[in-house]
Order: sequence, then structure tokens, then C-alpha cells
Amino acid sequence: MRVDAFDFDLPEDLIALRPASPRDSARMLVVRTDGSLEHAHVRDLPDYLRSGDALVLNDTKVFPARLHGRRIGRGATEPKIEAMLHKRIAPDRYLAFARPARKLLAGDRLHFGPELQADIAAVGQGGEIELRFALEGARLDAAIAAEGETPLPPYIAGKRKPDTKDFADYQTIYALHEGSVAAPTAGLHFTPSLFDALRDKGIARETVTLHVGAGTFLPVKADDTVHHKMHSEWATISGEAADRLNGIHTQGGRIVATGTTSLRTLESAVDESGRLHAMAQETDIFITPGYRFKAVDFLLTNFHLPRSTLFMLVSAFMGLDVMKAAYAEAIRERYRFYSYGDACLLLRAP
Repeated sequence: MRVDAFDFDLPEDLIALRPASPRDSARMLVVRTDGSLEHAHVRDLPDYLRSGDALVLNDTKVFPARLHGRRIGRGATEPKIEAMLHKRIAPDRYLAFARPARKLLAGDRLHFGPELQADIAAVGQGGEIELRFALEGARLDAAIAAEGETPLPPYIAGKRKPDTKDFADYQTIYALHEGSVAAPTAGLHFTPSLFDALRDKGIARETVTLHVGAGTFLPVKADDTVHHKMHSEWATISGEAADRLNGIHTQGGRIVATGTTSLRTLESAVDESGRLHAMAQETDIFITPGYRFKAVDFLLTNFHLPRSTLFMLVSAFMGLDVMKAAYAEAIRERYRFYSYGDACLLLRAP
């Protein structure tokens, strides 16, 4: 499909710069495949589910992946360099996106702080570099934690600097496995009281892990979706969780993915018959209209960027016309968009 089919106009003042407080007070637009819409709040989520359903959450944890430093040892100047770590490939090595990449060559040394230096092992396409750090393992983790910055998305970071509130705000309350450069933002809406209400309703809870890479921020530059290449991300679902979720479907329950990352993990782990299996591998699944969903029944997600792979995914889930109408309604009603914004609950018909 043409990428411009997924375009829409969004007033800039609807981009949320801070989350709702408390988290589950965020608004929630309920969307059905017949195009009907309902206005609610995230705290109302149990009202739209039933006993025997299962909520699936991505328990990845954001790490301080944005580093600021200088190139040293080549020439009279030491230009400022920003590196966004996005994938660990060895105990001492990361892939990163650098700015400005044009000032970097293989063999350059970058200084990010007193304890954190790296050589550029390779320079790739689109500003990607491979960093070989002087430290490794837990010592490298500690140095990155000391020098790194919460990697807020560009549409927030371009308007204000990250601060201490973001260390808590840009993390789900159930984050467990460190490895993401972006939060699974639908999960930011959950609170202990909402989890209690879901449990009391008889709704099960399962976790998967997908480490969100910096590719999530990259624009789609192709004119047609068939020419867009997704960055791969590490995803895991245990055999026990897969078996329990298979049991949910067998007993007539619905699987509710919290966020597109949970959905992409589940749809990467399902076979053609709809049965989930254990998985621990990279996934670059790219979901566009025409995809046949086999694992996920409902989706709780935030509002996404125009022309983004995530808006393509929700359009595949509900239909492009339905989602364009839903987003138009959200804009009219001044819902808050993107990572710190409001949510929509997509109730796809069987």
C-alpha cells in the first residue's frame, strides 16, 4: 500500500509532554470494527472485558540509552556527538544511531564520560555505528547508567529536556528485563489499583518481552509499504505463558494485547492454526492491512504518528477507514497523542 494512505493532520498542541496523573486517569477511546466509538478512561478497562480473558503485557525495561559525548583524538576539534544505543551485540559492544554521523569514521574514539569511552568498530547506513566500549558486562552497564539519559522520543525531547520525573514516568510499573530504548507506552497507563480491578473481574495476566529498538522512532521513507524494512528486535515468550494463553482461547476467552509490542510478539510466536509456541529470537514482523491476525483479539494502544508502522498496524487490526475516523474523532475531542498521551481500546470483531 502507498504510505501516504496512512497520513493525517495532527495539531502539534495535542502531543502530550507529560503523562496523566494518576496513570489510569488517561482517556480511552473505545473503537469497534463497525466504526462505533465510545469515550471512557483507562480505569474503565475491566468494564470492557470479561472473566476468562487474558491481558498480555510487555515487561521490558527502558535503560538510559542516549549518550552525549565528543569525538577525540582526530584533528584539532572535538565535535559533540550523540549516540542512541539500540541493540547490544556483545558484552562490550552496542549498535547505535549517531548524530551527526557524517563526522564519524571507523576507528574514531568517542568520550562519553570519565568512565565511558568507545571506539567505532564500524560505520553503517542511516547513521548507524557499532561501538566497542573499553568496559564490558556489569561494569559497562553501570557506566551507561551513570552517563546515559532517558531516551524520550524526539517529539518530546525536541520540546523539553528529560528530567528526573521521566526516570519513573517513562517506565511501566511492571518493567523487569532491561533492554529497551523506548517504553511500551500502552503499559504506562497501568496502576496497582487497575491491576486489582482486573484480577477481581477474573482477567488473567501474562507477560512477554520485546526489547524496543530505536527503529521505532525512524520514519518510513519508502513510498510503498512493500519497500520498508523493519529493524529487528529481540522478543521472548515462555512455553508456560504460551500454553496458558492457548488454554484461554480453548475456553472461549479473548487475548488482549497491551501495546503493539505485545501484539507483535504474540503474532511472531503463533502458527497458522492459531496456536502459540515458546519463542526467544529476533522478530522484524511488519503488519499492514491484509494481515490475518491469529493470536490477538483486542488491543489497548496509544495514538500513533502519521505514516508510522504503528498506525499501519492498528489500521490492519481494525480497518484503515475505521482508524482514520477514530483518529479524527480523537483530534476533535482533543485526546492527547503519542507516548505520554491517551489510549484507545480496539475491540476487533471475531
